[in-house]
Amino acid sequence: MKRHRILFFILALICSVSGIYAQKQTNERARWFVDSRYGMFIHWGVYSGAEGFWKGEKLRNNNDYAEWIFYRNQISKDEYLTLLDRFDWDEIDPEKWVILAKQAGMKYITLTAKHHDGFALWDSKVSDYDIGTYTKGKRDIVAELAAACRKHGIRMGLYYSHWVDWEHQYGWNHEREITGIEPKDYDQYWQEKVIPQIRELLTNYGEISMLWFDMWIHHSESCVTKEQLLQLKSLIRQLQPNCLVNSRLGLSIEEDPDIDFKTLGDNHFGNRREEFPWQTPGTVAHSWGYHSDETSWKSTTILLKNLISNVSLNGNFMLNIGPRANGDVNYETTLRLLEIGKWLEINGDAIYGAAASGLTTQHEWGKVTQKTVDGVTKLYMHVFNWPLSKNLPLTGVATKPSKVYLLADKQKAPLTFKHDGYLTDIQLPVLQPDNYVSVVVAEYDGKIETESGLAAQTTDGGYSLTYSNRSSEQDLQFKGRERGGTVPEHIVISKPLIIKWKLYIDKASKKAVDISYSFQGKKDGTIEVKAAGNKLIHNIIPTGKTVGEPNSNWVIDRYLSHRIGEISFPEKGVYEIEITITPAAKEELNFQWGWIK
Repeated sequence: MKRHRILFFILALICSVSGIYAQKQTNERARWFVDSRYGMFIHWGVYSGAEGFWKGEKLRNNNDYAEWIFYRNQISKDEYLTLLDRFDWDEIDPEKWVILAKQAGMKYITLTAKHHDGFALWDSKVSDYDIGTYTKGKRDIVAELAAACRKHGIRMGLYYSHWVDWEHQYGWNHEREITGIEPKDYDQYWQEKVIPQIRELLTNYGEISMLWFDMWIHHSESCVTKEQLLQLKSLIRQLQPNCLVNSRLGLSIEEDPDIDFKTLGDNHFGNRREEFPWQTPGTVAHSWGYHSDETSWKSTTILLKNLISNVSLNGNFMLNIGPRANGDVNYETTLRLLEIGKWLEINGDAIYGAAASGLTTQHEWGKVTQKTVDGVTKLYMHVFNWPLSKNLPLTGVATKPSKVYLLADKQKAPLTFKHDGYLTDIQLPVLQPDNYVSVVVAEYDGKIETESGLAAQTTDGGYSLTYSNRSSEQDLQFKGRERGGTVPEHIVISKPLIIKWKLYIDKASKKAVDISYSFQGKKDGTIEVKAAGNKLIHNIIPTGKTVGEPNSNWVIDRYLSHRIGEISFPEKGVYEIEITITPAAKEELNFQWGWIK
């Protein structure tokens, strides 16, 4: 027992000390960006008049990205422009988009000033392929949006397709994968359209907070040279030094630290905490431009979880709308944005200015964000699944909270909690305050002490030991879910391997140990579990096959859970769980998880 008291004391001394978990690679230009966390993307252009169909034919690609119809359906430039006849210019009012963004709790807007079709949504003097040329009264949507953003206190960003341009004779068109393009010809496009149009945008429309580029591959894989990209970035820094530039310029943050934030893939969300600013561009449904045949609507709950999860890893979320040719935003999109806005009216403190916590612990009940205000550190526990037990265990914080309450409670009535070691047990009310995601706040006077690498206690008192929450650092042959998820995540083991986890046990207790794996071999092997002076040995047995999907000739390896014994933990404290897996020579075992309860 004395040994465990000493271990607990030592771990308490070396645990991390954190206030708000600062993004250390955030430059001054991007401070507003990481504080804002949530913005609006607007895909609107000539393609909005097609609504996903051309002459009765649906877009020729199952991804149904309506903004690609010019290219996908092989439309001529002259015919493509006839779509503008469908626009109701008397109804189109960009201020309505800004008002919707404000109601949705968004802090910035990014408009597709020029998408891949090459059509400019401003009155460009560089090219007559623009909205000023093809509208009566020379509409300038960029100017109108800029004025509305200033009026309502929203930062404005502009999307500009620099790499791809289907209109210019020397812009990159993917059919050039067949024919190729001469560098001098592409540079002609670059110098006579890209550079002067960016100069227009940064000169004529006031402050532009962000230029959002869309080259989704590295410049080394494209026709664009690094010198051209640096020329473009240099122009931006010259004209508007505070304008943010994203990694889809074609330069990664690792290659050029002057890039302000990383852009993930479309609808790709973070899976690890990053030190630099980053963002997910996402959609409410599937298409970015308006598509009349859209069916893949994401729920408000899913979109909120996406936002919260990104913020918990120091990321932003830019959620797209695709207005129609009359400027309207469809009901399904509007409904979700307004519902998120109402949630943020109550719970915005847990998002705006918040960041990843100092915790590395993963909790199955939800996510944690953190901020420090006037010396008070706040942990925001976003509860995705309100526990039936009405008990919320927070694992990994050594500091006792000064107060715990529901963020939705204006009176901040204290919730009952018990703090001991690295576990804070919070008693929740029977009814959750929010139908989507409820937020519990733990306040601490000053900085908090955390222990990294602990596997969290679940709401039913167990501990799940997985690939992602292990404490040992090692290269493992990890495989994600396969065959439609019927084959689970697992670690492939073909030689003796030791994997370790750390748990905080809150009281002396005896706990059962289960191990789940798949083994298709014949020769014997062993799995050994050691913790708190206990040793359990399990002889590996074949698990056989099963049918993953009925009536589909879908036979897969079976994964089975095995109860291998019990471990006695003599007192509360941090314990190391060590699992040694030793398959027989030339045999292979797929380890899935351990479970202790």
